[in-house]
Amino acid sequence: MADLSAFPITRRWPAKHPDRLQVYSLNTPNGIKAGIMLEETGLPYEAHRIDIGADETHTPEFLSLNPNNKIPAIIDPDGPGGQPIGLFESGAILLYLADKTGKLLEPARRWETTQWVMWQMGGLGPMAGQLNFFHAMGGKDWEDKRPRDRFAAEVRRLLGVLDARLEDRVWIVGDYSVADIACVGWARAIRNLNAPELTGLNDVANVRRWLDAALARPAVQRGLKVTAKP
Repeated sequence: MADLSAFPITRRWPAKHPDRLQVYSLNTPNGIKAGIMLEETGLPYEAHRIDIGADETHTPEFLSLNPNNKIPAIIDPDGPGGQPIGLFESGAILLYLADKTGKLLEPARRWETTQWVMWQMGGLGPMAGQLNFFHAMGGKDWEDKRPRDRFAAEVRRLLGVLDARLEDRVWIVGDYSVADIACVGWARAIRNLNAPELTGLNDVANVRRWLDAALARPAVQRGLKVTAKP
């Protein structure tokens, strides 16, 4: 049986199955990436729901695994050399699990795929998150709409980039891959804003087609629920 006692996070969220990969997350656009990837690859795992509304990511135990206080984070009891490893940052987790399983990252297209994961991490996710704040959350009541419009314009631009990429292909890079897993949660979040005129979603038919196809995958449907509220 794996010994995870070196990870303080396991004191607050004990592992009932320490030989399984431990995932600490919530079903947010970033958080679902880990759950979807685990379901797609078939790795055995144990999920721990982290309540960000209760500031659980700021607890000493969580910070011991991710000093950046964000979900998701994982512990793999069978890491490199058979030793446990803890990881944070959703993009890094996707790439690590792809390497571990040999799935969803074609070797010949490794860097082409990685660049789209980085595109999501540096662009689509942050811009969609800011738009969500200024359109639907704390910033929605601000009289000055310039911040909202700035992020809406960037979301429209990024969706246009993705739409052009999908013009002549089913998935972002070759077969379905970690690039699609990285992007699907944020595209879904943009759609869930129910503001197609603001986001330009009506103008990107390829993105809508791709999103429907990704969400129809059984593993994606299961992954969306991995750390959802019971």
